[in-house]
Amino acid sequence: MWLSEPAESVQVVEQGPLRVTLELKRRILNSDYTQRISLRYNSRQLDFSTDIDWRERHILLKVAFPVEVLTPQATYEIQWGNVQRPTHRNTSWDWARFETCAQKWVDLSEGNYGVSLLNDCKYGHDVQENTMRISLLRSPTSPDPEADQGQHRFAYSLLPHSGGWNETTIAHAYGFNDPLIATSGDRFSKSSSKASELASLFTFDQPSMVIETVKRAEDGDGIIIRMYESQRRRGPVTLTTGFPLKTAWRTNLLEVNDSAVDVGSDGKSLSLQVRPFEIITLRLLPA
Repeated sequence: MWLSEPAESVQVVEQGPLRVTLELKRRILNSDYTQRISLRYNSRQLDFSTDIDWRERHILLKVAFPVEVLTPQATYEIQWGNVQRPTHRNTSWDWARFETCAQKWVDLSEGNYGVSLLNDCKYGHDVQENTMRISLLRSPTSPDPEADQGQHRFAYSLLPHSGGWNETTIAHAYGFNDPLIATSGDRFSKSSSKASELASLFTFDQPSMVIETVKRAEDGDGIIIRMYESQRRRGPVTLTTGFPLKTAWRTNLLEVNDSAVDVGSDGKSLSLQVRPFEIITLRLLPA
């Protein structure tokens, strides 16, 4: 095992009212990299952005975060759900599962505190005891002798939180992977009459519901909205739209209508019964 060499330079490259960024230039073996560590105003999330010129072969690069959390299980996000794996190595089965796939986040939580590790493009994770690690580069030579060689850019974040992971972790992970795009202009300024018309397109009364996809129907008939229950909770939920509805249907993943969904008396709400981790697809026809 090799560790990074001491930093060649450390400097503050950004110090504004909304964000402070520290830049470190370091080297590991034959590879130089620059890392920027950022903390935003009024945020608990610590962001790490790395640019590296990778020149190794048969070397696995990992980043590790030892955290002060005591728990026998770690939670890994998968598509439209999550899985739990032990943090110990008590059996041969545990040893065999030395790495677990996760999409946008992995979490360690004890009774009233936890830490989520977010990422934007790296999916191999391992958690042993209280150390969380992400596999960043692998550099094999077969079948491609030049695999992973050259310039790379990736980012990950550390997010401490109170209690266990919940919709806050999920929201931060989505925001980290798909950040808001800001543009200049006064189209929706406070003096504009359009500002009062801004509203959410869809909202749920249960925070465990996550809207994954909003798109036009493939056949052009209405709007498709796909969502899932993220926290293994069963029960009723209400979806409210920002526009009046004519009709609504539950469909399958191929967007074939299955059953009609009654529109509420306000013309903008739908009541649904959901099961743990259930994926729901709706076809909505605006009035």
